[in-house]
Amino acid sequence: MLDFLIGFFTDYGYWAVFAILIACGFGLPIPEDITLVSGGVISGLGMTNPHWMLVVGLVGVLAGDSTMFLLGRVFGYRIQRIRTFRKILSPRRFSQIQRKFKKYGLGLLFVARFLPGLRSPIFLVAGMSRRISYFTFIAMDGVAALISVPIWIYLGYFFADNLDLLMEYVGDVQKVIYLILIVIVLIVLGIYFKKRLHAKMDKHFGEEKEESNAAPQSASLPQDSAQATVNHRNNATNTATDNKTPTPPTSD
Repeated sequence: MLDFLIGFFTDYGYWAVFAILIACGFGLPIPEDITLVSGGVISGLGMTNPHWMLVVGLVGVLAGDSTMFLLGRVFGYRIQRIRTFRKILSPRRFSQIQRKFKKYGLGLLFVARFLPGLRSPIFLVAGMSRRISYFTFIAMDGVAALISVPIWIYLGYFFADNLDLLMEYVGDVQKVIYLILIVIVLIVLGIYFKKRLHAKMDKHFGEEKEESNAAPQSASLPQDSAQATVNHRNNATNTATDNKTPTPPTSD
């Protein structure tokens, strides 16, 4: 695949790289990372400028991803009736991605950039939901692209004269990226469960505090009642005493 892409890009330059990246966005079974590495290789061989190749790579990647997102946004769930998109997004995969979005939220958009085979259906579902603005989508995808695209372009550029060693490094870099993603996911999950635990503890202690505040009030009620009874008896005694007091005789 690498040799084919290098030959194709050598003949047609930047436009070929851009076109293949757009096709990758549609789910074309060509690894996006190998496409970007091949673009870097022809820059390393002096046929293109590596910095312009980086720009073309970024624009091509974001354009391909945006196409899937916007198609989902425009057609909504009707897009699943089209055979081509039904292959990309089967009902089972659609349900799985929906559950992932509920669990990870916007973080899934960032991680999707590094998940070959799942990138296109995830972006399609994001558009179909119509709950994510295009600005939010392009921001999350753009940040991820700013990490991945330069890595592949410049890796191909610096090792263009040794393709065997280059492919070894490609495999190593992929492993490192996946390891970093696992660490990020674990950190996010740790923060999520920590917040949930704190929320439960705050709720529990809040209920205990309310119960402790209510206890003295309820305990004071009998005392108040008893005091009222004593006061009533005292008043009754005083009244009876007043009634029994003899009236002094009057002198004629």
